[in-house]
Amino acid sequence: METLAAISAGFILDLILGDPHSLPHPICLIGNLISFLERSLRKIFGFSDRGLLFGGGVLVLLVISTCFIVPYLILRAAALVSPWLAFGLETLMFYQIFATKCLRDESMKVYYALQKGDLPEARLMLSWIVGRDTKNLSEEEVTKGAVETIAENTADGIIAPMLYMFIGGAPLAFLYKGINTMDSMVGYKNEKYLYFGRCAAKLDDVANFIPARITGLVMILAAYFLNLDAKQAWKTFCRDRHNHLSPNSAMTESVAAGALNIQLGGGHFYFGKWVHKDTIGDDIRPVKPEDIATTNNLLYMTAVLSLILFALIYLLRIFPIA
Repeated sequence: METLAAISAGFILDLILGDPHSLPHPICLIGNLISFLERSLRKIFGFSDRGLLFGGGVLVLLVISTCFIVPYLILRAAALVSPWLAFGLETLMFYQIFATKCLRDESMKVYYALQKGDLPEARLMLSWIVGRDTKNLSEEEVTKGAVETIAENTADGIIAPMLYMFIGGAPLAFLYKGINTMDSMVGYKNEKYLYFGRCAAKLDDVANFIPARITGLVMILAAYFLNLDAKQAWKTFCRDRHNHLSPNSAMTESVAAGALNIQLGGGHFYFGKWVHKDTIGDDIRPVKPEDIATTNNLLYMTAVLSLILFALIYLLRIFPIA
């Protein structure tokens, strides 16, 4: 019960407070660790394809070990002092792992810029939350980019860590965030990271495989509760959930596209190189900036429904029905 209470409290704190920029964030510390290890391991293992591949594997082992062991030891030490101290620290850890309000706030900056008619500002705001090149995007492409990143990050920024919290508490959730952060930093198919980041990228695909599919299904239910087109969301999910270079990203993007009756996906420039992607959804109506706000409502409803679902399963494990 303590785990359920700590997760719920952490989730609520995130919805209210978001990420306080004045305080050091654990994910930033993980990012600093990855950057330090990358520089060191490249020097140690060299720049041959085999050396880079092996160095990337060592990076994965060191990062996931650190991300699990550090919070585990902190919580164990706190429990020796007081169970309440351990509960408070784990609640704080859960709060720091969740990214619900942060994702909404950052994506809504794109929406507010579009509402003002400031396309250059909207492109800049979008560049902070996506990996694609944004400087030449149209208003429609900027809007699509924001919708896609909200939908994709609903899975790996909120629901996936929530699932791992229920399975293994803060240590396992931080292990997942270590995997996810590595993928966002080194998991690119370009000349620099094709070999060094391969292990991190593949592990991220595995870690998100089940959570992405759970999120997609819960998001369809969320679309129903929000009076969006849940029927079209289901249809698009069944048809287009594999229309992405990633095995997981289209699971939620397809639902968002169907629920909003818009078409997402398509190719984009990444670091100056064109990357082809299939489209997702049907071009039933034009994309509009308000779709960003609607997708954020879908994000919040999906997060709440997932918390309820996971909590019920957790309670049934503790109090099985005879």
